[in-house]
Amino acid sequence: MRFTFCIIATSLLSAVAPAQTSNPPKSWVDPDTGHRIIRISDEPNSASLYFNENAYTPDGKEMVYSTPNGISVVDLSTFKTRPVVTGHVRIVNAGRKNQTVYYTRNDDHSLYVTNIDTGETRKIGVLPPRAGIDTINADETLAAGAYVVGQGADSGNTAGPQTHPLDQPRNKGEMMERTLAAHLPRVVYVMSLQTGEQKIILHSTDWLNHLLFSPTDPTLLMYCHEGPWQKVDRIWTIRTDGTQNTLIHKRTMAMEIAGHEFWGEDGKTIWYDLQTPKGEDFWVAGYDVETGRRTWYHLQRNEWSIHFNVTKDGTLFCGDGGDPGQVAHAPDGEWIYLFRPQILKDTGIQDANFIHPGVFHAEKLVNMSKHHYHLEPNVSFTPDQKWVVFRSNMFGPTYVFAVEVATPFSTAARQRNR
Repeated sequence: MRFTFCIIATSLLSAVAPAQTSNPPKSWVDPDTGHRIIRISDEPNSASLYFNENAYTPDGKEMVYSTPNGISVVDLSTFKTRPVVTGHVRIVNAGRKNQTVYYTRNDDHSLYVTNIDTGETRKIGVLPPRAGIDTINADETLAAGAYVVGQGADSGNTAGPQTHPLDQPRNKGEMMERTLAAHLPRVVYVMSLQTGEQKIILHSTDWLNHLLFSPTDPTLLMYCHEGPWQKVDRIWTIRTDGTQNTLIHKRTMAMEIAGHEFWGEDGKTIWYDLQTPKGEDFWVAGYDVETGRRTWYHLQRNEWSIHFNVTKDGTLFCGDGGDPGQVAHAPDGEWIYLFRPQILKDTGIQDANFIHPGVFHAEKLVNMSKHHYHLEPNVSFTPDQKWVVFRSNMFGPTYVFAVEVATPFSTAARQRNR
């Protein structure tokens, strides 16, 4: 039945390859992969959230995204969209407990929450000067952010994932070197979502960035020591009371890099891009915060992606690829990828301290050769695991898209995709 339905559905879709146009198609089948792609957003220069930020409502039925005029939400069963918040705002993330979206407003430098269903809105509190809010915890009691103390130039953050323009700055490498070397006094703080009260939990002269609460543990916060990855031990966790400040991955090789970290949905595993060394050997590495078990999945140069993500049940991964100018210098890496992980059979010495190696088996979902990678696609799975959501400028302006994970439509496409 499904195969018959897919053939019928395919005949209703535009099967032309994407090209620069003022009227992007709402749906088509990628001729190189056989996978169905839909355009979710109608607003030019709209965007899905940064890859590791939660965009989905607790019931898994809706997804928030940013527009030039505010925040909209899409019903994932019908793909109908509607506006929720208007104004110049920056999304933090959707709530994991309630039907809510959290965001900061530019006009008063404050944190707000809006109920996605009713539109009821509440101002939570004013942020410290130059401070941002990066993340909301699992039970929606705390927000967390970081800032430079005193009269430092600025926070040192790159253009935030949901601020405009979305493109990476041309001088990003130079900026990162300069900000790391400045050693400005910085803090990580938490903010009560009920009272707006703020508390500093970490002081440092390192560049602190990319805060991300565990999706299940409301007191566990991940953050990074930002900078050129080969110069920092990047991935850390800390409790919201300031205790248990813990390094997750200690580099052991010159030019080893680890970053673009994200949580598995069960809140047990931190996943991240690992290269040993930079630009030469590629892994997606996992660390279990409860047991300390480490799992590394190997992938090929062309399969390396700027960002990776994982399904709710942990059985599938995805990646957004990269052009030859990225760190992997991949000659054929401009694809949205689906990865099926496989742990290698252990016939050697059984040692709980050993890393558990595996491999990714890749499938191409979307040809991204028309996409300009100065905009990072930022992939994520929908909660039902049927779609991979990404942002793209393949038609000129940025829009939100989704590609169906289901088996490609044609045998010919499957052959081309091998």
